[in-house]
Amino acid sequence: MRWYTCTPVAFGGGPDFFARDSGLLCRGLQQAGCESRAVMPGAWQAEDEADLIRTEYANLESAGWWKSQQLDGVVLYAWGSPKFGKVAKAIHDAGIFLVLNQDNGGLISPLAGFSGWLEEQRILSGNAISYLNRVVRGLTTGLLVTDPLRARHLKQGDVIACVSPAAAVHYQKLCEVYGGNELADRVKMVPHPVEPRFHTTGSDGERIRRIASVGRWKDELQKRPELMCDVFGRLLGKDDTVVIDIAGDPSESLSAWHRSMRPDYRSRVNLLGRVGREPLAEMLRGSQIFYSPSAYESFGIAAGEALCSGCSVVAGRSISMASFGWFVSENSGTLAATDDAEGHLAALTEELENWDYGRRSALSISNTWCSRLHADKVATRLLAMHA
Repeated sequence: MRWYTCTPVAFGGGPDFFARDSGLLCRGLQQAGCESRAVMPGAWQAEDEADLIRTEYANLESAGWWKSQQLDGVVLYAWGSPKFGKVAKAIHDAGIFLVLNQDNGGLISPLAGFSGWLEEQRILSGNAISYLNRVVRGLTTGLLVTDPLRARHLKQGDVIACVSPAAAVHYQKLCEVYGGNELADRVKMVPHPVEPRFHTTGSDGERIRRIASVGRWKDELQKRPELMCDVFGRLLGKDDTVVIDIAGDPSESLSAWHRSMRPDYRSRVNLLGRVGREPLAEMLRGSQIFYSPSAYESFGIAAGEALCSGCSVVAGRSISMASFGWFVSENSGTLAATDDAEGHLAALTEELENWDYGRRSALSISNTWCSRLHADKVATRLLAMHA
């Protein structure tokens, strides 16, 4: 079988691209026995790998070009965006089985659930003016222009693939409005893939009281490094053995916090900066808990990588953290009762106790989530939908 993935944006096509999302799913399809390549527009770049096809953007909107590829299926990573509706239509018109990946939590329109959508607009906004602008735009041009164009895009797909169970519920409601039960029935849950390097064998040794956090910390609205600093500062004051690893380029406030810590606290907090993929996998295999202080995540690939590595997960309980209720559902984590420093601290403390008293198993967590999230398993799930 021949299955391609496609991203209609000219990203780089090097190792980082093939470590997640459409690039990684291409590799998963290869592992599952398919002939597979990834497609992107733009000029060839020096870092591009051999499994990438670069083509003119006009070809992506050409049914003839897609038909000439002689494909059984395409997974299109275009977010259901009206901007890329012609790409979806071209693949559909070429007679190719089309999977439309939806990389979000599902609350993309007031029609997906009005109260939840309002709450998400608040979370995504940095201030009251931004919130008001988002709400007004969503209730005017969103409903009158964006939603009809998005509906046209989604109707081209044979499968509307949502990355979490909660997102799938929102999309089913939205698609019932867009196209009745026939369109809603195309909504399926297909998570983002995780690299097979993230795993545990059970022979990694007993895990010490270690917490890992990974993020783009300069994105302070989403990743909330100041909340993380508050939570970790409190935790270090009540737990004199816990060790903390923080990976990712630090924000100025995060670096300043680390410099200002008393020496005995700072010795137990490793501010690592950006780390490579294999060092990241090693870090996670040595940790008990992955902590996400984020305000919102469309999926949370770093959390998925941690689960496959045998970590349990702690995060805030929020409608904008759609995947995390699923992530903690297999004796694999705790969500904070309140989305603030006190609530997050209580959840981390509870999760450390779960490890202390043998209520968490790295091997069990890893086996469960590797079977769901590893790239070849996600690819196999997709292929079964075409059978």
